Amino acid sequence: QVQLVESGGGLVQAGESLRLACAASGRTFSSLSMAWFRQAPGKEREFLANINGDGSLSNYADSVKGRFTISRDNARNMVYLQMNSLKSEDTAVYYCAARNLWPVAGPYAYWGQGTQVTVSS
Repeated sequence: QVQLVESGGGLVQAGESLRLACAASGRTFSSLSMAWFRQAPGKEREFLANINGDGSLSNYADSVKGRFTISRDNARNMVYLQMNSLKSEDTAVYYCAARNLWPVAGPYAYWGQGTQVTVSS
């Protein structure tokens, strides 16, 4: 079992920055690929970014590329999402997710409770 807890959400003005954090527990963190998703009211869950086990590879959705940065600190079992140049359309509940890399790669089976990000214009 993997448990994920997000933090760092809040209310910010458009153009400002915010950093989200996700704390993982329950298994070896470096064996997990980590990701961030978000869901706005009335919309489908949207993939934002993911990062591999050792942090050497990441990718981003076009909507956040160049503005958001995913990173991880395996010594602290943490993953982060640095969000810059926030826009009102970034308003959503943000979720941390994880999938197994060992013994084989699997689906995103572990999810946090979400943290609300509200961007005012």
